[in-house]
Amino acid sequence: MAIHIGRREFVVTLGGAVALPFGTHAQQATVPVIALINAGSADAYTPHVAAFRKGFSENGYVEGQNVAVEYYWLEGQYDRLSALMADLTRRQVAVIATPASANAALAAKVATATIPIVFAVAQEPVELGLVASLARPGGNATGINFFAREVSGKRLRLLHDLVPKAGRVAVLVNPANPGSAEATLREVQEAALAIGLQIQVLKATTIDEINSAFTSFAREPPEALFIAGDGFFLDRRVQFAILAARDRIPASGAQSEFVKAGGLMSYGADILDVFRQVGVYTGRVLKGEKPADLPVLQSTKLEFVINLQTARALNLDLPPGVLSIADEFIE
Repeated sequence: MAIHIGRREFVVTLGGAVALPFGTHAQQATVPVIALINAGSADAYTPHVAAFRKGFSENGYVEGQNVAVEYYWLEGQYDRLSALMADLTRRQVAVIATPASANAALAAKVATATIPIVFAVAQEPVELGLVASLARPGGNATGINFFAREVSGKRLRLLHDLVPKAGRVAVLVNPANPGSAEATLREVQEAALAIGLQIQVLKATTIDEINSAFTSFAREPPEALFIAGDGFFLDRRVQFAILAARDRIPASGAQSEFVKAGGLMSYGADILDVFRQVGVYTGRVLKGEKPADLPVLQSTKLEFVINLQTARALNLDLPPGVLSIADEFIE
């Protein structure tokens, strides 16, 4: 797995240790270092990294000039976090940024009480133990709350509106990301009970397990698929789109990238804007503001996206009322 600081390239071993080439420590001594940690992979998050850079550039920081950025892509392997955080703490990086990864934010909070942490999490940050309150975080962490779990119920309702004949919906979660999985299931099961849907819960933590989940559909095919919000699942969005198209299953993801890859619909926070906001707060911390004094922001920008080409391939007759509230259509 490659990590980039400016134009330099680094290698992370499976144990999480960082192998630094000659001369890197000199660079770190002269400019502050941001460590950005995400559960996904670099390829899946190229536009998100650009949004993060845009955010801290609004405070006068330019990567490779007056700030260095180390990018750590976990690719769904959350067991790397402990060793990684120990290394970052030992090296005393300037800021640890964890956009869209509650596991990384919590690991950072456990590892250090002094290095500033800027997070973006779907769950309630006070309940997670990241901050004392939203208005006055009070410690070394602050960031963005983007309510992905709270909108899971509405996403299920929108999926049902698009596919009203679907009585049984498969819900796929990643047990390696337990906070997300449990919260998603809780929201979805409540909504399913109110709508009258039957829920089929499936779990996957690897590429092979995703394939196995779809193989199981041959025995008990669902009439729609609800994919939980998860960094590893976002990485596999093309795999999901191919398998869902093969089995003719209407699929819903948490982010618009799923729809652009070929999924039927998505509903959730604008994650590009979330990354930008994390970048803005990171820049403010680098300029000297304390996380304890920066209130946790609540992102209310939600997107409902529909892939019309996929809908036609599935022979779906989309209700005009649902189409009228969509934010974007993919042809």
